[in-house]
Amino acid sequence: MKKDYIFDNYVSIARNFKSEKNYIKAIKFYKKAYQCEEGKKDVELIMDIAILYCEMMCYALSEKKYKEVLRIDSEDARAYYGLAVVYDEQEKYDEAVKYYKKAIEIDPKYDRAYFFLANIYDEIGQKDKAIVNYKKVIEMQPKDLWANANLGSIYEELNENELAFEYMKKALEINSTHFRILFNMGVILNKLGYENEAIEYYKKSIYQNFYYPYSFLNLSVYYKEKGDFDKAIQIISDGIDNNPEAGFLYYNRACFYVKKNLLEDALDDIIKCVEVSPELEKYMKEDEELYPVRKLERYNKIFSK
Repeated sequence: MKKDYIFDNYVSIARNFKSEKNYIKAIKFYKKAYQCEEGKKDVELIMDIAILYCEMMCYALSEKKYKEVLRIDSEDARAYYGLAVVYDEQEKYDEAVKYYKKAIEIDPKYDRAYFFLANIYDEIGQKDKAIVNYKKVIEMQPKDLWANANLGSIYEELNENELAFEYMKKALEINSTHFRILFNMGVILNKLGYENEAIEYYKKSIYQNFYYPYSFLNLSVYYKEKGDFDKAIQIISDGIDNNPEAGFLYYNRACFYVKKNLLEDALDDIIKCVEVSPELEKYMKEDEELYPVRKLERYNKIFSK
């Protein structure tokens, strides 16, 4: 009885520290529990340690613990799923896919395994397989927010915009205020030709999150394409105020300034863009829209080195 109490106490203390995100102390007490007689056979304890190591990005240690679980129980779907997550986090996608599939083989209703398997297929460009697996998730969990939203995004990428609209609409029925989903709906509506509705969704996205620069970008580009350069500059300037490290906003505002023949202002934005996003310099040097700026003496002093 005393031994059981000591073991349970160590586990309880460890879990409390973990809930407080004090991972170092949590591991310390998990290890104390593991050293108890029953610890080395307790699958739930070893699983807890494996999960925590993964959260701490100690992937080799996490992998070792998951494999220890499998030596105790070779049919534990959670351990295969955990291994898949470990490999997924390290972008070892082939290994991750193998273990997500193994988890599904053991437990065909393991919706998270389907979800993250779909994520990988999306990431590596196998959209058809991503679609199949996201639909599996939705079949089991119809109100899974991100399965619906991600499926909508894939269909938008494939230019199947009616299907994209249906899944993004479902996502918004689940959560009507998430900035990224509102933004994605704006993209889809714009592609479907519903420009006014798209504008409203970009505005809603900005209202929900001022720190998502793409909403400002798309809204400003809409006004640029309509020839309202003052409005475009105003919107993208608000985006820059809230996202000063988003180099592509400076890049695009420079293009807007060129349309107004404000070439010195455009050059200032080009300089700022290169400062925060040096990888964009090559594109700006080749962008015909910025050609008038490249004729400025100040531009050539700075960029002709």
